[in-house]
This record gives sequence, C-alpha cells and structure tokens, in this order.
Amino acid sequence: MARAEVDPDPAWIDAAWAAALCTVDPAGLGGVVVRAAAGPVRDLWTRQLQAQLPAGEPLRRMPARIADERLLGGLDLTATLQLGRPVAQRGLLAESHGGIVLVPMAERLPPGTAARLASALDQGEVGFERDGSSQRWPCRIGVVAFDEGTADDAPLPAALADRLAFHVNLAQLSLRQCGAAAASAEEIVAARRLWPAVTLGDEMTQALCGIAMRLGVASLRASVLALRAARAIAALGGHDEVQEDDALMAARLVLAPRATVLPQPDDDEPATDEPPPPAPPPDDSGEPGRDDSRDQETRALEDRLVAATLASLPAGLLAALPGGERARAPGRVGALSASPRFGRPVGSRPGEPRGGARLDLIDTLRAAAPWQKLRRATARHRHAAIHVQADDLRVSRLQQRAGTATLFVIDASGSSALHRLAEAKGAVNLLLADCYVRRDQVAVIAFRGRGAEVLLPPTRSLVRARRSLAALPGGGGTPLAAGLEAACRLAEQVRRSGASPVIVLLTDGRANIARDGEPGRAHAEADALLVARQLRALRLTALVVDTSPQPAAAAQRLAREMDALYRALPHAGAAELSAAVQALPRQAG
Repeated sequence: MARAEVDPDPAWIDAAWAAALCTVDPAGLGGVVVRAAAGPVRDLWTRQLQAQLPAGEPLRRMPARIADERLLGGLDLTATLQLGRPVAQRGLLAESHGGIVLVPMAERLPPGTAARLASALDQGEVGFERDGSSQRWPCRIGVVAFDEGTADDAPLPAALADRLAFHVNLAQLSLRQCGAAAASAEEIVAARRLWPAVTLGDEMTQALCGIAMRLGVASLRASVLALRAARAIAALGGHDEVQEDDALMAARLVLAPRATVLPQPDDDEPATDEPPPPAPPPDDSGEPGRDDSRDQETRALEDRLVAATLASLPAGLLAALPGGERARAPGRVGALSASPRFGRPVGSRPGEPRGGARLDLIDTLRAAAPWQKLRRATARHRHAAIHVQADDLRVSRLQQRAGTATLFVIDASGSSALHRLAEAKGAVNLLLADCYVRRDQVAVIAFRGRGAEVLLPPTRSLVRARRSLAALPGGGGTPLAAGLEAACRLAEQVRRSGASPVIVLLTDGRANIARDGEPGRAHAEADALLVARQLRALRLTALVVDTSPQPAAAAQRLAREMDALYRALPHAGAAELSAAVQALPRQAG
C-alpha cells in the first residue's frame, strides 16, 4: 500500500522561502540564521539553496576559526618574495563577492570574527592595512549562519544575528516533513530583474514598522530588513508593487522570530457613554478628512497584519514571549587568558622567541617580504634567499580558556546532615561525568563541630570523590564562618592555578559556632556575615542552596552578603542540584 504523502512542516516552508529570498537579494537581506545541527535536513536545505543560485555565483564555506589573513586578505607571501615587492592576495570574503558564505558552528564564532563579518555586510567591501601595504576589494555577500548549539551553549553573536534578515529553526524536523524548494533558479533570475522596479506604498511601510513596534522588536535594522524582504517577495511573485500578502510573509519571516512581547489591544480610545463631540465644520481643502481616512486604513492594515502574524507564530514561541526567556543564556565557560606556550593561536605580535614564546614563521616572513629588494641592494650577502632582521620577528599569541572548579561547601551539622550529604554526593557524581568534556574540577569542603575540613581537593577523579564523601559523619555544631574561610582559601588557590572557582554553599544559614570555636549564635552569625563580605570582595561566582525545610531568612541574608544567587531547594534531589550548579555561571554572567 502506498504511503500517504505528508505536507511540509510550516517551519520548513518558512525556511524554504528564506533560502529563496536570500538568493534574490543576498547582500541586501544579509542572510539566514539556520538553527539546525548537521544532518540530512540541513543538507537538503543547503542543496536547495545552492540550486537556486544563478550560475557562476560562489557558495563558499567559512570555518569558525579562520585567520584574519585568510578571511580578509593579506600579502601573497610567495609572490612577494619572488617579485621583491608587496603583492596582495584576496581573502575568503572577497572571493565570495556576489555569492553566499556558509558558516557552520556559527555560535562558536569569536567576537572579532563576527564583527568582521558584520562590517563586511555593512560596508560591502573588505581589505587590510598592515605591514606597509593596504588593499580593498568589493564584498557584497549573503551569510548563512548555522547555529548548532545546545541550550547550554552561547547564542549566535548578536552583532551578526541582527544583520541577517531570516531566523529559521529546522532542529526538530525530519526528512518526511520537508518539501520542495520555494523557487527555481530561473524564477530567482526573473525576480532579480523585477526587484529594482518593485514599489512599496507608504501605508504598507507604516504598517510593517508598526508591527515591529507592537511585537517589541527594538532593532531598527529589523524593520528595514522586513521592508526589503517584502519587495523581494513581491518580485518573486511577479508583482511590481508590494501586496498585503507580501507584507504578511515579510512580517512572519523577519519580525515574528524577533518578537519579545505579544501585542495587546489598543486602549487609546476607551469606551464611554458620553455622546461624541459635534463634528467640526467642513474644511474647503478637504485635507484633514483624507488624512484621517488614510490613518484609519493604515491602522486597519496594521491590525490585519499583526493578527495574521500572531496566528503564524509557533505555540512554543507564544508561550515564551511574556516571560522574555527566548534567548539562550551564554554557555558555561571559564575566563580567557593569554598563555605563552599553550592554547589556541589568535595571531602574532612583534617579539623574540624567548621565555617559552614560539616563533610564528609565516608572519615573520610576511613582515620581512616587502623589504627584500631594498635589503638585497644594501646587504653584505646579497645572494641570500631571504633577509630577515630582528624587527621582522613575530611570536605566536596563544589564548587558553581557564577551567572551572566547583567548590561544594557542605553544612554537615545537625540531624539532617546525612540527607544533605547524600544530595551533594549525587550532584558531585553527576558533575564529574561532565568534567571529562568540560575539563572542570570538583572539590568538597565540609564544616561541622568546631571547624571545617577540605575533604576533596580539586579533582576530576570520580573514585576519590566517592571515597571522600562516603566516610563523612554528620552532627554537631555549625561553624559557618570556618566553612566560608576554608572556601575562601581554596578559591584563591584555585585562582592561582589558573582556573575559575565557583562556590556552591549548602546550608540553612543558622551559625552557632564562632571563628574562635566558641559557641554563641549572635557571635557566630556576625562572624559568618563578615567572612561572607570577604568572599564578596573576591568577586567569586557563588550559589547559596538553602537546605531548610522552608526558605530561611538567615540563608537569604547570607546570600545577599556574599552577592551570591539564592536557591531554596529543601526537597531537591541530586539531579536538581546538579542542574542548579550547571546553570550558575550562566545566570551570574
């Protein structure tokens, strides 16, 4: 029996239209943000995009970690050395002029690379000015940014995403939910011929801009892109003027994915039982009447477009808008720092290869190349292949990301200590499973009786973590100040080792043992708040987990003094605690 055909998913239809419109006006519309991991659905969309490009227009792939010389252009080292004068070489962006650049894993673009892409989209040209040479090339391109990140990853750089007209999501689609392309290459060529002649009326312009305001779209660039998209849609449909359906599709494709609020009914004209005021005397010119009629028509058009746009929004997006939680939070990463020996190359700097610094041979030769003709004329050994001087030396600049060390500071006092330790043990085990991927470390500090003890120094060893927690007894007093002091010392030690410390304090905040080991609730609480302020001065990322049966004022005050996030989890299990710890650096950042 033949299988029934499945209609394409609305998300695919929007993505297919975005691909077609991007090929009609790639430089004007900027491009597309495609939320999808590598797979057959994304491959099908890319093949359709390539098939729609007119013959001869380039479709180039740009790696996320690309050097500036390859991206923007620079000296052709071989030709420069052969000719004895600077010879410029185009970069990938200039080579893609008139076409489209594909950017896989765009969520991992370094901010500098994203800024250079945004500058190329704005200016329509790229170039370089260094080593005594400068060159500019035209660069009118479209960009397709593939966002492959998960919920824990950083979002696409905002400077780039704002310049790309269309944001589509193919992450949840299967091949059975996909369909044909929205247009053929011949239709794209015809639309390009018609596009310059397409007009956009004032009423339609005001309506689209009004939709952007009512959807809470703050970027003015989005409104400009929506107007340009409406003209491209009209051209693709064979219209020489933008129709209402064209404007609706532009609002759905460009403005709806950027919406931050749901439009509310207008309250500008509240209902009243009073009779309307008498009509003003007629004006011979008739202009006010025409203006009022025009405003009403524009408002009615805007209302129809808003209603149709809202009807096309996905249900999940509608639910997320009132809370303002649409954007993913930045990922959990340590601080970036320069390193002389280890890390990812981020260019070069003038200098000699000393103290562990590595010579960047290519950049050294590139710096020396423009001077070869002059140096050969004045050098004692004129037959040397290359003349390199000390000023030409370049050393590699390396950058590495510091690891994260999560310090669990556990209140092991009182009758409920065993339950709290069981939660901490489960959370540590869950976090250690991810440490091999993120290269994080975990440490455990327990305080009970009259002092605190580091049960587990920073480690990635699951076996050591289990052994350290298994033998910990509970009960006794609550030396909260001692526990915080131990956390402070260990956090400073972690910082000196180059990692980023994160403190997770599990306590009810009710201290009864002072720093000197003597009992007394008032003195103990004052000592704890004093050490909490010392932790605040260190600018540490911290989370206070209130383990009281009900949210306690003491734990909340402690969190305020530490400048820490507060979470009341009296009945949370290991999974909830692990999720709270993993979310901590994102919320604090």
